[in-house]
Amino acid sequence: MSSHREAPEISKDPVADSTDLYAFVSPDAPTTVTLIANYIPLEGPDGGPNFYEFGDDVLYEIHIDNNGDAVADITYQFRFQTKIRNPDSFLYNVGQIGSISDTNWNRPQFYSVTKVKGGVSTVLGTNLPCPPCNIGPRSTPNYATAYFPAAINTLASGEKVFAGQREEGFYVDLGSIFDLAALRPFQSAHLINPPASGPGVDSSKAVNVHSIAIQIPKTMLTSDGSNPTVVTAAKSVIGVWTSASRRKVSIRGGVAGANVETGPWVQVSRLGNPLINEVIIPMGKKDLWNALQPKDDAQFLEYAQIPELSGLLPVLYPGVFPNLAALNATLTIPTKVRADIVAILMTGLPTGIVGGFQNFTGTTIADMLRLNMAIPPAGSPNVNGILGGDLAGFPNGRRVFDDVATIEIRALAGLTYQLVATYTPDGAAGAVSDFQPAQVPPAGRYIANFPYLGVPLDGYDVPS
Repeated sequence: MSSHREAPEISKDPVADSTDLYAFVSPDAPTTVTLIANYIPLEGPDGGPNFYEFGDDVLYEIHIDNNGDAVADITYQFRFQTKIRNPDSFLYNVGQIGSISDTNWNRPQFYSVTKVKGGVSTVLGTNLPCPPCNIGPRSTPNYATAYFPAAINTLASGEKVFAGQREEGFYVDLGSIFDLAALRPFQSAHLINPPASGPGVDSSKAVNVHSIAIQIPKTMLTSDGSNPTVVTAAKSVIGVWTSASRRKVSIRGGVAGANVETGPWVQVSRLGNPLINEVIIPMGKKDLWNALQPKDDAQFLEYAQIPELSGLLPVLYPGVFPNLAALNATLTIPTKVRADIVAILMTGLPTGIVGGFQNFTGTTIADMLRLNMAIPPAGSPNVNGILGGDLAGFPNGRRVFDDVATIEIRALAGLTYQLVATYTPDGAAGAVSDFQPAQVPPAGRYIANFPYLGVPLDGYDVPS
């Protein structure tokens, strides 16, 4: 998945697992940018009796770099607190939950928002309510109207925030990709037991996720407080990543069996670009990658310069990727590398690579989701983003509906190398896609307004 269970240690700690990060100019409020950080992968809607929630013992953060040094200039911190109204009941709700403040909800969750800028921490909001999980029509009727509007808060400082359960927006044929890269639509050419071609299987169509979303005026994100209007200006570009941290020391078996957490915060998860820790970072370094800051990413550069998956494709599909095979045979560090992949994931694209576009943050090697805020939302969005001619889409930030798996696999298959060198991509590089066009994006997955991810699926009507 985009960053679901992507490293050995974080796969054991779902509450702190950063699953997806989105950054885009808000289509219905284009003077603002929306940032969404998702956590807790693969939430089954029928998750009772202990429904999903954020961790009270986790520090969730969204970081913004606005001067290209891969160090956070602005950080939004989110801390959660869970309350139990009736500890003598086993129920998540002791009756129908009529509103976000209904006392029938036995385990409500609240959160605070703190902004860190220039070393100064400012609390922007406290005791903000999360909505309940979507249990079913008897427990949480009229979910979209009963709880959701009350869970959106506009802070006095001007940001709009939401934290709670939403429908999973990321779509991918997970089983196909990780079955030795059985890529559609040419699985029948696979070296091993070639399967018949067919429509993709959406691995995340029946799950939810927990989202932290914040909508911020653009003028609060630029380095000088100006409104970004010039696409070629460096100050129009921001780098974004999210993280989760836990206390350094945990002592088990405290009062009433509860753990005691103490010491400084230690980062256990982070995410900038989608799929980078899955398919770029090697197994032996995935946990290390999660513990480091983007400014430390130069040590991982070689894995973007000669990506492992790019080398495997011609082997797994004999005769399908001849041009990629020839290119792979010439790659050597530092003489000739996949400069296109390095630009997409580690530096941003400088001016002159794609007409009318740049999201270059400088030469510092760092995994950040880079957004050029001067590019307006697309009137007719293309799920393939820049590869589909839509400059408002991935890898210019990332929108909730962008088909990032297809985009990144096409790039790794050689489609984008022609942007940086004389090269003819294989026809298969532009054809690979998890899904048929009619399947993308999945129907009903999103809403038109903040926070853009759709109403979470309920536990009674779990889709098959």
